[in-house]
Amino acid sequence: MKRHNIILAIETSCDETSAAVIRDGSEILSNVVSSQIESHKRFGGVVPEIASRHHVEQITFIIEQAMREAGVSFRDLDAVAVTEGPGLVGALLIGVNAAKAIAFAHGIPLIGVHHIAGHIYANQLIKKLEYPLLALVVSGGHTELIYMEEEDDFKVIGETRDDAVGEAYDKVARTLGLPYPGGPHIDRLAQEGRETIAFPRAWLEPDSYDFSFSGLKSAVINTLHNYKQRGDEVNIADVAASFQASVIDVLVGKTKRAVEEYKVKQLLLAGGVAANRGLREALKTTFADTDVELRIPPLSLCTDNAAMIGAYAYIKWKKGEFSSYDLNGEPSLQL
Repeated sequence: MKRHNIILAIETSCDETSAAVIRDGSEILSNVVSSQIESHKRFGGVVPEIASRHHVEQITFIIEQAMREAGVSFRDLDAVAVTEGPGLVGALLIGVNAAKAIAFAHGIPLIGVHHIAGHIYANQLIKKLEYPLLALVVSGGHTELIYMEEEDDFKVIGETRDDAVGEAYDKVARTLGLPYPGGPHIDRLAQEGRETIAFPRAWLEPDSYDFSFSGLKSAVINTLHNYKQRGDEVNIADVAASFQASVIDVLVGKTKRAVEEYKVKQLLLAGGVAANRGLREALKTTFADTDVELRIPPLSLCTDNAAMIGAYAYIKWKKGEFSSYDLNGEPSLQL
């Protein structure tokens, strides 16, 4: 009888300390996530030094809990995987060094994983991926369209030229006086408001799949400033709805054009902003009557977590692509 593959995965790229145990690249035996939102909320964003300190405090306990919940010991592991980048360098180093220590102590392979590849392969934990496919990756640090002709083959066909979409959400939320993280608050308010302000859409060149949200962010800030100068009352729900409508129009519009051009079988949504209700509904409506299968992961697999790292690590394990002990945290690691 064939023995199952068991991988311990670790994720510490930003402000979540997470460990998971994944079987055969598709079954989650455990997925423990410790969030730092409350610690960073009063600063209006993630403070790298504080994030690193929290990872140091939590990493051992989180790994132990993940192993306990999965009912496995270190002797059962085939490999230990960890996010090597991109991310905050101090935060990455905590996870990388924990993984290296485990790999060395127990004589098991070490696998460094790209954070965005993990987000994409989070969908593999729900259902087998079918190629060719297109992934729309939307998070606090990334906005990308990635074409995959086959497994483990990534071609970035579009990316942000300035602010990532999640970053734009947080900056606009801060201007509106909303707490961190701002994305969920804007999404909630957008459901209550109406699109009453014609904010710009940055389509860029006609054939470009790149994104730009800095102009939109500036337009929101300038509009609020003008309201204040005139002494007019601001309906923040309408501002949120108008801002979100602009974001979604561009994201969905460029994605639809890419799906048609590349003739893909599946469209994957990935990253923290994949939890955005407005974006999810817009994509469902747009692709409801098409032959393309839209895949949106559950909320628990949208935000940073170690299960997604384990899912992609299995792909590398099958190919024998292991890392050496000089593995390092790479804050600008390219896909």
